[in-house]
Amino acid sequence: MLHAIGLIETTSIAKGIEAGDAMAKTANVSILVAKAICPGKYIVMIGGDVAAVQQSVHAAIAVAAETAVDNFIIPSVHPSIMPAIAGGNSIGELHAAGVIETYSVASCIEAADAAVKAASVEPVRMHLAFGIGGKSYVVLTGEVADVEAAVQAGCTVAGDKGMLVQRVVIPRPHRQLIEHLL
Repeated sequence: MLHAIGLIETTSIAKGIEAGDAMAKTANVSILVAKAICPGKYIVMIGGDVAAVQQSVHAAIAVAAETAVDNFIIPSVHPSIMPAIAGGNSIGELHAAGVIETYSVASCIEAADAAVKAASVEPVRMHLAFGIGGKSYVVLTGEVADVEAAVQAGCTVAGDKGMLVQRVVIPRPHRQLIEHLL
């Protein structure tokens, strides 16, 4: 189980690769994701203990310099976040759907983590930057009041960084929409 995750997102693929190398060399962390994303940005996500992740992310920020778009350190990532990043969680009935749309991958993951920690919701899926101009979004589900509280918490995190694009809460989403979200 991961204690902490960290991520850097850069506007330069070359600098992103160099930042990833610095992350791996700085402390005992595991690279979980390292890849180019739309529109020509690069992300590196690492996992490990909190201190190691903090050291590695700070080293990456120094290397990336002005190419750094966004970053995060989540000391105790919620267990539902990694499956959502990997393609989605298995969900039963959707009472309500909440969507948080952000300008960066980092802010989307941070918003999703804050949302699931704030209320009794589950992330249905997370779409991170591919084919949508570098933007990202997370779809959450739960009871309407929980989804509203979770979306508010997630939007506060993304909004404080200036990365919030839009948000919506849909009570009782139509079955056809649910089929496409899952």
